[in-house]
Amino acid sequence: MKHGQAGKRRFSRQRVADNVAAYLFLSPFLAGLVAIIAGPMASSLYLSFTDYGGFGLPEWVGLENYARAFGDPRMWTAARVTVTYTATAVPSVVLFALLLATALNRGVGFLPVYRAVFYVPSLIGGSVAVALLWRQVFGATGLLNHALNLIGIQHQTSWIGSPSTALGTLVVLQTWQFGSAMVIFLAGLRQIPRSYYEAASVDGAGRFQQFVFITLPMLSPLILFSTVMAMIGALQAFNAAYIISGGSGGPADSTLYFTLYLYQQGFVNFQFGYASALGWLLILTIATATAALITGTRRWVHYGESA
Repeated sequence: MKHGQAGKRRFSRQRVADNVAAYLFLSPFLAGLVAIIAGPMASSLYLSFTDYGGFGLPEWVGLENYARAFGDPRMWTAARVTVTYTATAVPSVVLFALLLATALNRGVGFLPVYRAVFYVPSLIGGSVAVALLWRQVFGATGLLNHALNLIGIQHQTSWIGSPSTALGTLVVLQTWQFGSAMVIFLAGLRQIPRSYYEAASVDGAGRFQQFVFITLPMLSPLILFSTVMAMIGALQAFNAAYIISGGSGGPADSTLYFTLYLYQQGFVNFQFGYASALGWLLILTIATATAALITGTRRWVHYGESA
């Protein structure tokens, strides 16, 4: 009996030692989680219910910031611009990446080279350098107008400076970053058994039919994943609009992303309480949109053995 109790105590001490070691290894991550994510999120949630200008103590105002947001016309403008941008940029990225991956999967030589080249824009992203380059491409004297002039189309105005085309240039910039989705699709295509296509070909199915009835269903989980990630990224987009518009969201608020308006309220107007409320509205919007997208795609997403 004593031997059994001693064994239990040794096992208990060993278990405690293992738990302590595990938490020691996890401590950097847990500290970062609290200091960088959980802590600031809790602070911003509290500030969203206050009137705080960055100095002094926050003044509790309850739901006043949220009520102000729903009655703010410029907030609705930013929401409309962001939704329009997301609704156009996300399908463009996913469709372009899927078509290019399908083309590269058809026995193209030097595939690793093409894959690396097409992935580079995703690594660069919408950085400051790229955003500045975009101004040179779509400016009044930019490369696009110069190319149009060479083929006899006279276009002298800036694509970025026109309210009707400014947002479109940012959609093109986002579409240009299709590399990540393309690599994911290309990996998925390599996992689809060739026997499926061979059987379909024997039954008389053409390439388009094979793409619709074999490729798309087998890649549907990856299409959903890429769509969700692209949507979340688009709703949080900031850098390109900030650099290209100079932080104003112009011209005529045509590139006023929701995040850019949040930035203006917090770091230009020093209304941190209101900016925090806008941030939480964005979080709730992203969570709702993600849940709706995942729920609404259950009928066409097929989790097969090769997906």
